Amino acid sequence: MDFSIKAFDTKNTIATAKAGVVAVAVFENKKLSQAAKALDGAGEITAALKSGDITGKAGTTLLLRGVKGAGAERVLLVGLGSDDAVSEKSFAGGVAAALKVFSTLGASDAIIALPMTEVKERDVNWAIRCVVQSAHESAFRTDGQKSKKDPAPAGVKKVALAVPNTPATKLALAQAVAIANGMDLTKELGNTSANVCTPTHLANVAKKLGKDYKFDVEVLDRKQLEALKMNSFLSVTNGSEQPPKFIIIKHMGGKAKDAPVVLVGKGITFDTGGISLKPGPGMDEMKYDMGGAASVLGTFRAIGEMNLKLNVIGVIASCENMPSGRATKPGDIVTSMNGLTIEILNTDAEGRLVLCDALTYAERFNPAAVIDIATLTGACIVALGHHKSGLFTRDDDAHNKLADEIMAAGKAASDTAWRLPIGEEYNEQLKSNFADLANIGTPGGASCTAAAFLENFTRKYTWAHLDIAGTAWKSGGAKGATGRPVPLLSNFLINRSN
Repeated sequence: MDFSIKAFDTKNTIATAKAGVVAVAVFENKKLSQAAKALDGAGEITAALKSGDITGKAGTTLLLRGVKGAGAERVLLVGLGSDDAVSEKSFAGGVAAALKVFSTLGASDAIIALPMTEVKERDVNWAIRCVVQSAHESAFRTDGQKSKKDPAPAGVKKVALAVPNTPATKLALAQAVAIANGMDLTKELGNTSANVCTPTHLANVAKKLGKDYKFDVEVLDRKQLEALKMNSFLSVTNGSEQPPKFIIIKHMGGKAKDAPVVLVGKGITFDTGGISLKPGPGMDEMKYDMGGAASVLGTFRAIGEMNLKLNVIGVIASCENMPSGRATKPGDIVTSMNGLTIEILNTDAEGRLVLCDALTYAERFNPAAVIDIATLTGACIVALGHHKSGLFTRDDDAHNKLADEIMAAGKAASDTAWRLPIGEEYNEQLKSNFADLANIGTPGGASCTAAAFLENFTRKYTWAHLDIAGTAWKSGGAKGATGRPVPLLSNFLINRSN
């Protein structure tokens, strides 16, 4: 779907605008938005409300054809709830409902003239992103590996947004499209079966992004990882026939002397649990255990398209976690890249084993900040459900500031996180009789002990950890990747570039 901005004023009115369909808002108290009033010269919209054909409840719609005096062939009435304060939820629901109708029409172009400047506690830039991301979500296909593709919907292909045509709105639209494209890539990678989306596949996607957006891309193989003494990472890949890949991708859009932001992604392309084998039911979903890696690649797609004026480096540690005669066993002890020894009590706690070496590797970039992103713990889903990502940092001024930035970026992007604690008490749970630390803690606070484990490898820079186990994937009938937290990360980086 192609998007553009179309401003309307007294000389160029919404009433006479030519389009296949124009979407305008109505409210539960039978009031009309300004755009709806402009199209209601003959009273047809008012009559539809009074008759009860549409209630104005958020998400309801009514399609009218041949409205007198209207330049558009069709007028789509969209309920947004109360006109006193259009809520974020009501606006998003109305947009989704309108786009659903658009997909069923014979019209090829549309104007969305909903009140995009009147959403409570949101600005027009947020509303633009809401429309674009909702359109991408509506159009996203999951049939890429089917022999017979689902029929492509007809309907609207071009959408004009009725907002002021300013440099700010043009920029907001360009950013919205870039972020939505990044989310699409993240979802595509998360949905692709693990026999196709291997560590090598992720490396090839990174190389293609490098070619498309002039990123510098480097891929390290087993011998190079052995030379770096990444024995913790390599312990996870021992049981797999797929070679591990350590991917470094660089967007150096800022000044040469500026310290980069480093994004570190967990890239377990399939997680059986290793010798600590997972239960069979639902194991197919473990193809999404590379959601952190996918979100790093999706974010790079977005910042490349935006040509963001910031130095950003992505680090992805990717492998499979498989059981075999060569697989790491519970009780094995490995030495990580930074020299700490780790007793592997559970091979299904593998994400932290690949991330710890990646976080040590990040030191060489002298980063301004490091954020690791990982589908790390089921305990995070227990704590926060599928609504918010878990955010962990140390408790000091620099880390509190970073946490505030991440939380604010997520709130602005409707891709929220919630801060959870780490500290010495959680490190106490990781004590081992035989090594410097164990890879799982004593019972209780499993998300916190996982983050505390990672914290041991991040003490030379400012760091945050995002546990996206509950937000990167949906189970059940809507099974599939969500594209989160690409909006949060992209917004964080946009803010840092200003």
